[in-house]
Amino acid sequence: MEFSNLDAIDLQLLDLLQNDSSRSNQDLAALVHTSPPTCFRRVKRMRDAGLIEREIAVLSVEKLQEVAGHGLCAIVEITLDRQDNAALEAFEKRVAGDEAVQQCYRVSPGPDFCLVVHCAHMPDYLALAQRLFTSDANVRNVKTFFSVKRSKFGARVPLPL
Repeated sequence: MEFSNLDAIDLQLLDLLQNDSSRSNQDLAALVHTSPPTCFRRVKRMRDAGLIEREIAVLSVEKLQEVAGHGLCAIVEITLDRQDNAALEAFEKRVAGDEAVQQCYRVSPGPDFCLVVHCAHMPDYLALAQRLFTSDANVRNVKTFFSVKRSKFGARVPLPL
């Protein structure tokens, strides 16, 4: 399925699902004015095509930090010494396997990567830095910004509705 093959109903369904994926099939069908079986088939087709990668629950970090930790959020810029494809992929693979790394972006220009990490506290961040950055001889520079407040968080992709 190509993005160009999506019609207005598909785009509406994607928009509704990315804002609240817990809606029932019946609710979705009513909102886009289709029958529930048609709605189900459309959503399944888009899942099978990979347009819907996965569905998750977004947790409140602030409300959970007393129970589960993760009170420290950091945005980390990483610059590597070597930027050949093998070196970039090796770094991506290593950080992708670490639970503290929530997001990893290969960027240009400037640093090679920007990471979003969540840790319980500063000693946990130090352990993460040693585990992922200090022990890697190819990491040339690490610049970390610590979040003092999350003003906005989302993963919504704007769609042409």
